[in-house]
Amino acid sequence: MSTRWRVPAAFAVAALLLFVVAPLVLSPFRLDQLGRYLCFGIVAVGIGLAWGRGGMLTLGQGVFFGIGAYLMAMHLTLADAGPGGTPDFMALISSDGVPWWWEPFRSEVVTLLAILLLPAALAAVLGLATFRRKVRGAYFAILSQALAAAFAILLIGNPTGTGGSTGLSGFRGFFGFALSDPANRLVLFLTAAGVLLLLLALARQLMVSRYGELLVACRDAEERVRFLGYDPATVKTVAFVVAAFTAGIAGALFVPIVGIVSPNDVGIVPSIGMLIGVAIGGRTTLFGPVLGAIAVAWAGTTLSEQFPSGWTYAQGLLFMLVIAFLPGGIASIGGRWRRMRAPRPATTTAAVPAATGGN
Repeated sequence: MSTRWRVPAAFAVAALLLFVVAPLVLSPFRLDQLGRYLCFGIVAVGIGLAWGRGGMLTLGQGVFFGIGAYLMAMHLTLADAGPGGTPDFMALISSDGVPWWWEPFRSEVVTLLAILLLPAALAAVLGLATFRRKVRGAYFAILSQALAAAFAILLIGNPTGTGGSTGLSGFRGFFGFALSDPANRLVLFLTAAGVLLLLLALARQLMVSRYGELLVACRDAEERVRFLGYDPATVKTVAFVVAAFTAGIAGALFVPIVGIVSPNDVGIVPSIGMLIGVAIGGRTTLFGPVLGAIAVAWAGTTLSEQFPSGWTYAQGLLFMLVIAFLPGGIASIGGRWRRMRAPRPATTTAAVPAATGGN
């Protein structure tokens, strides 16, 4: 197949599998699980752009995922409580009623705008503050990981506002639709699938554009980009904002699909898990991060039930093996195989004319 048609064909196959095959062959329970995996695939789209193309090791994506998730959970909790009502967990803990910063999220419009804008705005502030000070590499990774740890601690320490360590759960409706209805759950899955494909198309457009070339140049030769008159901090911040934007949307979809969000879903370990999937799939490719994230999420669900204490170690070992021996991820295996099978050009040695001595 021509290279020109490979990406459209891949999108067509993905759409066929997600919109037709999966609803036909999977049970409602398995379809919900796949919808959960797709949420991690959405996060992986942004990580692939920021890390794979921009070289930013983002170990704190759980923060932006958590912001989107908790905003959606707050709205669903307030909607279940009714107009002016107080959620049950708040009434049990305190008699002060709903905190003032919860009240705006009774509105569907405010909630959706906040999910789209707050993670991106926070990423823009953090990105400009760090990249303009030339913080990069391991230092940026440590900073983003510390942010994830601080966010999880903040959630745990605020039981009245965020549910503490148990989080928020027990949602009954989603924008007026009952979550117990199988038809509505199918619509949720299809929504997650559609959002994933749309964000993949957006990432593809960014990768092939002039901005994508600048982003790769900032990864490989940042000082040269600055010498040519571009601001690497702005270029990298845009990728970081896109990654936060996708993570926030993924978190918002995660809540109604899974039915719960807690600090365990947004801390350091989940953030590293998101990154591991991208590394295994192939961080520099378009579809590799998504496939890797889905595969790791599936393995985590399947294997953690059989090996609850060993899956985390196996996950870390797999990450180290991929980084050390297959830095391009699983997506690079095909290219390596073709290069190994390709015939090597024959080397010819030029004949050296014999020296003739004069009489």
